[in-house]
Amino acid sequence: MGSSIMIQGTTSDAGKSLIVTAICRVLYRRNIRVAPFKPQNMALNSAVTEDGGEIGRAQAVQAQACGLKPHTDMNPILLKPNSDKEAQVIFRGHPISNQDAVTYHKTKPQLLEAVVDTFQTLMDRYNYVIVEGAGSPAEVNLRQHDIANMGFAEKVDCPVIIVGDIDRGGVFAQFVGTLALLSQSEQDRVKGFIINKFRGDISLLQSGLDWLEKKTGKPVLGVLHFMPGLHLASEDSFFSIEKNHGPTSTDKLRVVVPRLPRISNHTDFDPLRLHDQVDLIWVEQDDDIPAGDLIIIPGSKSSRGDMAWLQKQGWLKAIEKHLRYGGKLMGICGGFQMLGKELDDSKGIEGIPGISQGLGLLNIKTSFDESKQLTNTTGHLNLADSPAVAGYEIHMGQTTGEALNNCAMTLNGKPHGAISLDNQIMGHYLHGIFDHPQALQTILNWAGLKNSQYLDLAQEQENTFDRLADAFEKQIDMDFITNLMQHPAP
Repeated sequence: MGSSIMIQGTTSDAGKSLIVTAICRVLYRRNIRVAPFKPQNMALNSAVTEDGGEIGRAQAVQAQACGLKPHTDMNPILLKPNSDKEAQVIFRGHPISNQDAVTYHKTKPQLLEAVVDTFQTLMDRYNYVIVEGAGSPAEVNLRQHDIANMGFAEKVDCPVIIVGDIDRGGVFAQFVGTLALLSQSEQDRVKGFIINKFRGDISLLQSGLDWLEKKTGKPVLGVLHFMPGLHLASEDSFFSIEKNHGPTSTDKLRVVVPRLPRISNHTDFDPLRLHDQVDLIWVEQDDDIPAGDLIIIPGSKSSRGDMAWLQKQGWLKAIEKHLRYGGKLMGICGGFQMLGKELDDSKGIEGIPGISQGLGLLNIKTSFDESKQLTNTTGHLNLADSPAVAGYEIHMGQTTGEALNNCAMTLNGKPHGAISLDNQIMGHYLHGIFDHPQALQTILNWAGLKNSQYLDLAQEQENTFDRLADAFEKQIDMDFITNLMQHPAP
């Protein structure tokens, strides 16, 4: 049976996913069988697993750092918000219901037992299981029936390390305050702290570290320095989308993307963000919509709601002008659905039942039902040179219409998506389309970039894992962590 440790954070986005990824990679490089685990995740960034389910994107990335294919055991509960009050509950990879917070809170005791069973399955298969918490363990209003942080750690008797982000300020208050809001047994379970995203001279921090250790009686295991340019697919969009600042280069392809309120799988755009010949411009609410070479409407967890937002923000007029000037347009997943004439959610699958008009740019319509498409797929684009493409589908809508007769690609031997007869508009359900180097080059050329460069995202990801692991081993007491897992203190 394996050993485990849990990484919790003082806040959301404190660095839990980063630390878990680092530990996973360090152990993997030592030829140790290690797997990630997150009991409960709330995120609109997800991935399709090898067993045909859906988990949080962060756990899929952590699996890659372990040299593993993502599996639903690594994230048994995924919550995907449909609105501010309701979320789709995905259990062991598949949706079971839409629930509001009160209803979900009542089901947690039953879910905890299933979550523990899944965790034990991983513990039986791997030497180490590195567990990631969610948000903060000090949310007093959520302590009852907790399955994401200390509730889980107490249930499985797992030691805890707490990470805090010093870049946001107040990290010492975060650590002390978090401990103060825990029960005595939970405080005893915390074995140390890690400080994330430090900038500057470490000697100026030493007095604070000494004070924290004396105040809490717990060690600081190290200070992880801020790492510019670190590429890790993030868990969610609330903190991670980088807004562009300053003028863009006229020598680059300008890609303009609306930051939808319920945007899903924004990691689709990481290859564009990393590409030296691309200016990726995120357009927030009430921003002016700039001119560009390519507009991409991203995926959405609430296609009808985000369609209404696009209309209110003036995107239809901007897109029509963009197309008149010869620009290219792409819709991915929910964005593909919005390109059509109609979004029919009469059954209320994604929210309030109803039918909405789409942008009307492709002759298609989408109807929503309870079945969810979860598929890893391969094929080729129906563009110049027919490059190979791979990715995954996650959607509940079924799209029909004449525009599909001129398909954008062939996936698993079947026609998929649509491309307009004038070659300006493309729509499809394939997430991860830009991850494949040849497909990325072809699409950038289609959008107007000449002599596009080759970007191997998979190799970039591997380089990132190793860079993170190198820094972690130098700056964090990894021996303490491994010894803690082998001999957990009572």
